[in-house]
Amino acid sequence: MKKTTRRALAALCIAAWAGAAAAAAPIPELVKKDGRHALMVDGAPYLLLGVQAHNSSNYPDALKQVWAAVRDVHANTLEIPVAWEQVEPEEGKFDFSYVDTLLKQARENKVRVVLLWFATWKNTNPNYAPEWVKFNNQRFPRMVGKDGKSIYCMSPFGEETLKADKKAFTALMKHLKAVDQEQRTVIMVQVQNEVGTIGAVRDFGAKAEAAFHQAVPSAVLAHKKSPVPGAASGTWTEVYGPYAEEYFHAWAIASYIEEVAKAGRAVYNLPMYVNSALRDPLALMAPWQNNFISGGPAFDVIDIYKAAAPHIDLAAPDIYMSESNKFSANLELFQRPDNALLVPEMGNAKPFARYVYQVLGRGALGIAPFGVDYFDYTNFPLGSKDTDKSMAEPFGKVYAAFRPMERQWAKWAFEGRTYGVAEGDDRKPQTVNMKNWKATVSFREWQLGDRSWKPDMKDYPAGTETPSGGVSIAQIGDDEFIIVGQHARVKIEGIGSNEGKPSLWARVEEGRFDANGKWIMERNWNGDQTDYGLNLTDRVTILKARLGTY
Repeated sequence: MKKTTRRALAALCIAAWAGAAAAAAPIPELVKKDGRHALMVDGAPYLLLGVQAHNSSNYPDALKQVWAAVRDVHANTLEIPVAWEQVEPEEGKFDFSYVDTLLKQARENKVRVVLLWFATWKNTNPNYAPEWVKFNNQRFPRMVGKDGKSIYCMSPFGEETLKADKKAFTALMKHLKAVDQEQRTVIMVQVQNEVGTIGAVRDFGAKAEAAFHQAVPSAVLAHKKSPVPGAASGTWTEVYGPYAEEYFHAWAIASYIEEVAKAGRAVYNLPMYVNSALRDPLALMAPWQNNFISGGPAFDVIDIYKAAAPHIDLAAPDIYMSESNKFSANLELFQRPDNALLVPEMGNAKPFARYVYQVLGRGALGIAPFGVDYFDYTNFPLGSKDTDKSMAEPFGKVYAAFRPMERQWAKWAFEGRTYGVAEGDDRKPQTVNMKNWKATVSFREWQLGDRSWKPDMKDYPAGTETPSGGVSIAQIGDDEFIIVGQHARVKIEGIGSNEGKPSLWARVEEGRFDANGKWIMERNWNGDQTDYGLNLTDRVTILKARLGTY
């Protein structure tokens, strides 16, 4: 009898374990196909409609001010820090109570989480390291400047620093696996934050000097070609000439990050990325002249990060440049066949809302304005002056349109079917080429008539005093489109196999997607509503449109 009972209990345990394992969703992962990328969550492409909280909002009692803003923006993902000093205030004693509270409340709010590991470097400095780390520079050394004096930044050659950071990060990932592997609330992790050094090109400490005069690693040589003529192999200076110090510093920091990420992924294999404080994307390429952060994953050293940190999935731009030409240039530079586009930070001022259309239209994994919570703090002039619902509203209008179709949009993006534009500072029309069709998007148009009717008219629609228009288009069939946008006019004409063929709208339905992703038509546009293009006003509009040729 006892034997039978033990067997029965064993069978029940095995069945329970198998059921729990079957219930757990697949672990999030980044996948690639034909040079395009998707963040897979619950086994399907996921569109990250995110917000990032302020740096100091990562405490249990502070979260209520965060969730209110998350709801008003209609975000599906919260990016929020977890600080080394927070989880290991005393060496070897870990406290993940904040993480547990965060995950519990995220599940209650039906929101996913991207954790930001603020540790050895946060915006280049060690402020988020525990006190036992940042004030013990003999054990945890800082970088040494050219003059031989210590500077503010932690050295990437600090062996004890790396050992301690890696231990803490591994403990965090182990805890996440224990408490979240079934729910998969956390879908991605950022390792460190805006790394590099301000005012110093590299570390000149003894270990750094020795490494700088060694041969460039073969993996770096295979990934990164020199911008100037140099040796095929040799020391950093021999290969990269005047770029050697910046490239060496990028390799040193990326190698450090790799060790941290590799250790964390060994215990819980979530996707991981690094974020970049940007250099001017329109300036002529030139060696570092104290004009940008050296060592971070800027666009010109993404190849070095790929070589040195293979356990990092992507390098992502933090875009606070509001100028449309610089915003667009950064997207171009960071979106590569080997580097998925993710904008984990951008300004939360109203003019940035129009860029959501452009970023999502380009097939990005997602986007997140920074500083979206309701604490009395503003990061103006990089972001909004407002700290209430008026800050959240411009983004909330756009996110609300995408949320019900977030899974479909992510799938269309992975298939290469999506396109997007944001109104430029020059206010000029823009075109996008799709499969056999070309869309022309213009701005500051009234809904009736053409500008040619009254070319001297200075009366423009309300709300267009500054650039605010944007459109995202998904080509869901050969002749069928989902169009989402505001403050814009869209016209579509044939190219490719449709070149020269007259066309007209077969049907233009205005509507929405319901919570299950099903299209719900509100009305069919025709006559005045289509004769002059499809005119999208201040209210974010979703159209399901089909064209025909004759």
